[in-house]
Amino acid sequence: MDVAYVVATVLAAAAALLAAGIDVVRAEWVRTNMRGSGIPESWLTPLAVVKAVGGAGLLVGLAVAPIAVAAAAGLVVYFVGAELTLLRARQYAHLGYPLPFLALAAASLGFALAS
Repeated sequence: MDVAYVVATVLAAAAALLAAGIDVVRAEWVRTNMRGSGIPESWLTPLAVVKAVGGAGLLVGLAVAPIAVAAAAGLVVYFVGAELTLLRARQYAHLGYPLPFLALAAASLGFALAS
């Protein structure tokens, strides 16, 4: 297994799990950003679950390759959706927040597909 793949995947998983944890504790800045983007606060828990499952899937995927591809692809779609939601809401100042998560998930997906 390539070291770059493992590093990218572990970092992507840690980032997704951290983001899920922030959603679970319902940080005020997250709730404020969601309101500004027109997302109901009731979506916070389901969105946290998606990120947590994606992060866990990346870690499991280190042993089972198809799960890695599915988890990474799911996180890429999730964070592209986050960017599109911010664009739709004209929340341009917040566009940078999902980008590191997206980059890590995309790197993990690229390495998973290449291996």
